[in-house]
Amino acid sequence: MELYLDDAGLTIYKALASETRLDILNHLASAPATSSELAHALGLSKAILSRHIKILEDARLIHKSLTFESPDGRKKVYTLKVDQIQIHFPQKIYLPFKKKTSEIRLGFFSDFAVTPTCGLASTQSIIGDVDDPRSFVLNERIEASLLWFSEGYIEYKIPNLLNETEKPELMDLSLELSSEFPVSNNNWPSDITFFINDIDVGTWTCPGNFSDVRGKFTPSWWDSSYSQYGLLKHLRINDKDCGIDGHKLSDIRLDDLHLADSPFIRLKIGIKKDAENSGGLTIFGAGFGNHDQNILLSLYYSQ
Repeated sequence: MELYLDDAGLTIYKALASETRLDILNHLASAPATSSELAHALGLSKAILSRHIKILEDARLIHKSLTFESPDGRKKVYTLKVDQIQIHFPQKIYLPFKKKTSEIRLGFFSDFAVTPTCGLASTQSIIGDVDDPRSFVLNERIEASLLWFSEGYIEYKIPNLLNETEKPELMDLSLELSSEFPVSNNNWPSDITFFINDIDVGTWTCPGNFSDVRGKFTPSWWDSSYSQYGLLKHLRINDKDCGIDGHKLSDIRLDDLHLADSPFIRLKIGIKKDAENSGGLTIFGAGFGNHDQNILLSLYYSQ
């Protein structure tokens, strides 16, 4: 689940602002439980527990279901409804530099090697056939707004917009990602590696392939049980190191990429053959997921 700093997330923020409700969520993280089990474990009266349970249900953080496994007949069992919440703060970089940005549509890749499960989709329909790598060479691939594969990589050739008098200071790669699992699996980690100009700049572990709620921009024809959205990530490389969303990935610096040596920048994203978490890759473009954008590569520069 993704939250923003607006009124839509206020119910969830309020639900989390309680030690008792956090205790309930932590208990349910271990195993589903009935209200009686929760009350006993947390030392609460049923009346007090009931008020906290309602707040968590209204915030869509827990789910109530009925089971017939008890000798007394059916009983209400509570389980967690989400396994991750990401809060998006307004992301702006205030730097004394100018910026040039290239937008890369998902289908405009220059090379690929993919293994099923795999496929592409436009905002209107599936492109070619699902789980057939030949779909990745169809002319219609340029319309892709969703792309996924279990193993392999996808590579893009991007124009280097800087001229000889412009010195690169920061590279920012922005895209919406998740892992890949047949249908979907919210808990399915994948080690996703980024290469720029054939340099391994770092690996980020994506926690899952998400379908707990529908993506904000995911088309209505796309089944709700399939991947709905990813996580918007910012890979940034400067003169010191490479990081993703403020967390260091490697010691790779801008100078290591030799940007001045070519009018193009090669971006490859994939899963290494020896990855510990080989959970595939899904990329969301404009018209899918929670962020209405394609892949964006920005170069901040000085003169």
